[in-house]
Formats: sequence, structure tokens, C-alpha cells
Amino acid sequence: MNRSRQPNSRARGREYEKLAEKYLTDNGYEILERSWQAGHKEIDLIARKDNLVVFVEVKSARTGKFGHPAEWIDRRKQNNIITAAEQYIADHTLPNCDFRVDVITFFQGRLEHFPDAFRR
Repeated sequence: MNRSRQPNSRARGREYEKLAEKYLTDNGYEILERSWQAGHKEIDLIARKDNLVVFVEVKSARTGKFGHPAEWIDRRKQNNIITAAEQYIADHTLPNCDFRVDVITFFQGRLEHFPDAFRR
């Protein structure tokens, strides 16, 4: 792996997370957390709208060379996100809330939002 490219990749990832955050806030969500971690597991964004708490994974790709970025979230990554979400729920008092996991992708210049993308 070319480590000299990692900082640019991370910076690009942060920029896409900011764009996803703006998209969510423009659509009535309140951002509760950014890059929330439970051990080595991370959730990019945690947002709330009314009584719904949404755990958001953000992925981006400039080309389709490696497929659609939503396809990169394999079962292991899904389980890590769900485990981290369960830890967040256990650590925070969120009465009368429903929960879901969404995926927001940036693919070939277009934002795509996949609500309730996966479950355990």
C-alpha cells in the first residue's frame, strides 16, 4: 500500500463526511456525533430526527473501477457498525427512540442515501 496517499484519502473522506452531514442537516436531522468510536469500531455520523436515531456510514468513489461504494460494506463491516451502534445505545439514554443504519455514498459526483441499509 502506498502510505503517501493515505493522508489525501483520509482528508477526502472527511470532506465527504462533511457533505453527508450537510445533507442530513438540510433534511431536518440533528447531528449527535461525528466519527464516534467504540473500541476500534467507528460510526461516521450519528444523527437524530424526531424519535429516530440514525447511524450513518459514508463511502465515496470517483469511478466504478471497484464497484459501487455501497457494495464495499461487507458483512464484517456491517457487524462492526451494528456492534458500535449497540454500544452507543447502551451508553446513552435515548427513551422512545427507533434506530436504523443508513449508508450515504458519493459515487461519480452524485450523493445517494440508502435508509435502513442493513440489519443484523
